[in-house]
Amino acid sequence: MEPLLIIPLILSFLITLFFIPVWIKKAKQIKLVWEDMNKKNKTKKIAGSGGIVVVFGFILGVLIYVALKTFYFNSTENLIEVFAILTSILIISVVGLIDDLFGWQKGGLSKKSRIILFLFAAIPLIVINAGESRMIGIEFGLLYPLFLVPLGIIGASATYNFLAGYNGLEASQGILILSSLSLITFLTGNSWLSLISLTMAICLIAFYIHNKYPAKIFPGDVLTYSIGAMIAIIAILGNIEKIVVFLFIPYILETILKVRGKLKKYSFAKLNKDGGLDVPYKKFYGLEHISIYLLKKFKNKVYEKDVVYLINLFQILIIILAFILFGGEIF
Repeated sequence: MEPLLIIPLILSFLITLFFIPVWIKKAKQIKLVWEDMNKKNKTKKIAGSGGIVVVFGFILGVLIYVALKTFYFNSTENLIEVFAILTSILIISVVGLIDDLFGWQKGGLSKKSRIILFLFAAIPLIVINAGESRMIGIEFGLLYPLFLVPLGIIGASATYNFLAGYNGLEASQGILILSSLSLITFLTGNSWLSLISLTMAICLIAFYIHNKYPAKIFPGDVLTYSIGAMIAIIAILGNIEKIVVFLFIPYILETILKVRGKLKKYSFAKLNKDGGLDVPYKKFYGLEHISIYLLKKFKNKVYEKDVVYLINLFQILIIILAFILFGGEIF
């Protein structure tokens, strides 16, 4: 990795950090604001769809990388893959923004519409025949680009949105997973992919500053769909599908719990009069509920940030285990 390539990372961070306050002000002006569901003060509205700024910062950062690669390093290697990534993220972010504007409380996009639109985001990777069709010792042939690639994009985009609804949760999880994927792809010889993954993680760090508890801005589906799609894209182009599936264990568990509730139970907590959180249902329908239950064993009063920290700790343990279990493939 050339030291000069730190420029896209710095600029993408600064661009995201600068434009978030601008978006917060504009979102409030146009009434693109949502309730902070786990707080007592329901009159205070928070700017929504902040993920659009992260996507904007990410795209500009990647384009700066492309400019350096083209004009300074005189290289066009992997540019087809880079523009396929940008196209996929742009498509998925538009889908997320539409879903945000329709409003989750009003149902948003229908499940069928969402899946069809997610499929469009997979097309850029399909047409360039991204990834390797041989996995776990099996040659999938055309089944890989035509079925497994779209399945990965649709699955990751949709399920990343399940583990959400708490200040800083979506952004911090994205930072952890994409940073670890950046290290893995670097160690496996895909430094260009490592930089792109790190660019998204850096933008998320800038966003997290404003999204952490107590949040001044919410990510919206525009961000959760984009992060999920980005994780799937890294898995496909880096040929590290097994590792990514393992890193996605919290989301697999969350999906199982959501299916248990027929996808009708929310992740939000029951808010007590003292401002603390409690489990909202008799059964668990999300890792968030399990986290609250476990935290209540040690704390009298559980706050939103406590739930986020515990889920993040679980994700960190999964990442450490991934490096141990798949060390032979990574190092």
